[in-house]
Amino acid sequence: MTVPPAARAEVRAFRILLAIGDRMPKALVLNATYEPLCVVPARRAVVLVLGEKAELIRHDDRVLHSQFLTVPIPSVIRLREYVKVPRRRRVSPSRRAVFMRDDHTCQYCGQRAENIDHVIPRSKGGPHVWENVVASCRHCNGRKENRTPQEAGLRLRTKPAAPRPHTLIAALVGSVHPHWMEYLAG
Repeated sequence: MTVPPAARAEVRAFRILLAIGDRMPKALVLNATYEPLCVVPARRAVVLVLGEKAELIRHDDRVLHSQFLTVPIPSVIRLREYVKVPRRRRVSPSRRAVFMRDDHTCQYCGQRAENIDHVIPRSKGGPHVWENVVASCRHCNGRKENRTPQEAGLRLRTKPAAPRPHTLIAALVGSVHPHWMEYLAG
């Protein structure tokens, strides 16, 4: 997409006034190899596409209008040049990410989870890492108290593990756009 010279100043000042409810639309950014990198506001995605730093892969059926341009709202963009991503450091578990990883299900009994629990309690030297944190219901969390599952007579249904980076992107954003699924699944 080439931008007319008269519109270049407007492109720099392009503002997205559209919001979905109270939320600004977001776009998934893919590396040149189609590897998910991050999620950015749609405003940033439009600027990357108009600046020819990225190409539009998928878009919503809505558009943004300016004096010179009509631009579809991006939902997935791909960077034109490969960006070398430094080795990702380990992200500590957040409440939202643990619930998403465990599908809001108690890892002891299978009921709906309301709390997070350290398998080996922190008071007994258990670290706050993915392999030691699970979602649990109020009943199981109270029953386990400050003990290990074996001491409390509980058994984990699945062994906790760190989520894949793609799953982590979904967890940190909160909601996943349907267009993103094919890129986050791999």
